[in-house]
Amino acid sequence: MRFSIFHNLGAPGRLGEYAEVMKEAREFAVTADRAGFWSTWYTEHHFGHEGIEITPNPVLMGADIAARTERIRIGQAASIATFWHPLRLAEDIAMLDQLSGGRVEVGLGRGLYGREALNLNALADPRDQEQNRALYDETVEVLRKAWSGEFFSHRGRFYEFPAPGVKWNHPLSPATPDYTDAGVITKMQVTPFPVQRPHPPLWQVIDSPRSIKSAAADGVQGLFWLPPVSALKERFELYRDTASQASGREYALGEGIGLVRDVYVADTMEQARAEFEEALMTTYRWIMHWRGLSNLMEAGEELTDAHQLSFDFLQGRNLLVGTPEYVSEKIAELRDEVGLEHLLLWTTHPGLPHRNAMRSLELFAEKVMPRFTTGGGHG
Repeated sequence: MRFSIFHNLGAPGRLGEYAEVMKEAREFAVTADRAGFWSTWYTEHHFGHEGIEITPNPVLMGADIAARTERIRIGQAASIATFWHPLRLAEDIAMLDQLSGGRVEVGLGRGLYGREALNLNALADPRDQEQNRALYDETVEVLRKAWSGEFFSHRGRFYEFPAPGVKWNHPLSPATPDYTDAGVITKMQVTPFPVQRPHPPLWQVIDSPRSIKSAAADGVQGLFWLPPVSALKERFELYRDTASQASGREYALGEGIGLVRDVYVADTMEQARAEFEEALMTTYRWIMHWRGLSNLMEAGEELTDAHQLSFDFLQGRNLLVGTPEYVSEKIAELRDEVGLEHLLLWTTHPGLPHRNAMRSLELFAEKVMPRFTTGGGHG
């Protein structure tokens, strides 16, 4: 089983101490690398003056972490593809793959918050889901072309590359049929291209049946977070069946999927809750305001007014918070019920003291990971 870190930086009241927040994030990643975690993933959020989601560039963050680590792989959970110019994103991720020695996992998302989308790329407006999806799909198409290392062209609904009508005439770059016609650029090549060929592994943050089927059919690995085990099983089965049909080979349940879980390990159940609850609930109150509680329902369960967000409500559904023995039991349940192969730990919720996050990480590495891995976690 693979264990990874999901790191959504948050620091309410500490925005003036951003350098210290970065220092703590580096220490967390370096410790995870030494402990044998497989990968670490960084988020993309913008304009977070509240101090809850404050990492605007996961690619740049990944470059800093790659320079300080040796083996841990570097992911984005996610780069919001609809906010980026596709050629800039292709270049930056390829550069990160070069700088890290081929350690990149490319995580992509479509974007949730209107205040982000409308101030970065109005075409990504989440209120128009069909256009948002179309923009995402076309961006991914351009990324794949750009990472091929070949000369390419693209003409779609949103983008046309290369721009038409650009003439080229330079003695150190003679016009050839590869990319010009009658002295006009007709194809282009993005440099550098990634170390990993044909490109780094692709992941998408998914949840709805439409997104699950689209990712699985396209050979993109999936990242999940919220649903309890019974509801995850339906999603994992849909991914497996779709991927099997699309690839022409039988996928195992859980193959190609990573699951984010809120994880905190302490010596007693009471200590784990006392230390983690406030920070955890800050995140959930923030995100559930937009998402609601529907993704936290058990299979077949209907959302009603009786459902109220609380630590007790979450603990019975999707938390891995408690002693090493309790957390190990919950991981074993995920492995046995849905074939989970890849768990991403989310411990660094906003407001959690750094020393507590580090202690939880150390306890997990010392007392939980060895029960599920052999020979270290960098497989």
